[in-house]
Amino acid sequence: MTFTVAALYRFAPFDDPAALRAPLLDLCAAQGVKGTLLLAREGVNGTIAGSAEGIAAVVAHIRALPGCAELDVKYSSAAAMPFQRLKVRLKKEIVTMKVPGVDPAREVGAYVAPADWNAVIDDPDTIVIDTRNDFEVGYGSFAGAVNPQTKSFGDFPGWWRDHAADFAGKRVAMFCTGGIRCEKSTAFLKSEGVADVVHLKGGILAYLEQIPEADSRWQGSCFVFDERVSVGHGLVEVGDKD
Repeated sequence: MTFTVAALYRFAPFDDPAALRAPLLDLCAAQGVKGTLLLAREGVNGTIAGSAEGIAAVVAHIRALPGCAELDVKYSSAAAMPFQRLKVRLKKEIVTMKVPGVDPAREVGAYVAPADWNAVIDDPDTIVIDTRNDFEVGYGSFAGAVNPQTKSFGDFPGWWRDHAADFAGKRVAMFCTGGIRCEKSTAFLKSEGVADVVHLKGGILAYLEQIPEADSRWQGSCFVFDERVSVGHGLVEVGDKD
């Protein structure tokens, strides 16, 4: 059996995320879906795996939640179930930045489609920043991208504030695994007064899925948060970098 893997997120206003937990947990369990979903007042985030029918049922349920009709979902496949258990957790943030007032549902940087990304990052006046942590960057990144060498995403605001002057007057293009950290990091840069900031729509996973390897600016593989460890072009499982 081939399992369908869905990496999904949506920034949306949930007045009572706790009330959403039990129905979602029950549906996933009934469909044999495993993985982790995070619920917070700012939305939903997670990666789940199961049968194609089971994943479709869960995705349809989440799309019906307030503000989630445009849920961002990236699908891939795995030969074995990549998760051991099912977890639906309540959190303060669906991606932890710890900067009060940053709201990607209100304002984010401009989206760049994977097909247009090469032209953006080839521009010498554009600063390309990898928003992932140093461990993830070790698996691969875009050629020439700045690595902030953070241990966690929560370190990114401090790094930016320490280096913002180095990038003054430049367009800033940011990317991450699936797009969620970029939504929050571009919202953060907007709140810091950066006017020209863009990010890769759908993240590295969308780029690797859509851009032929011959045209790619990506080097290495992309770390993913399940037992596949990392994937390459076409989202084919690569495994550990060693």
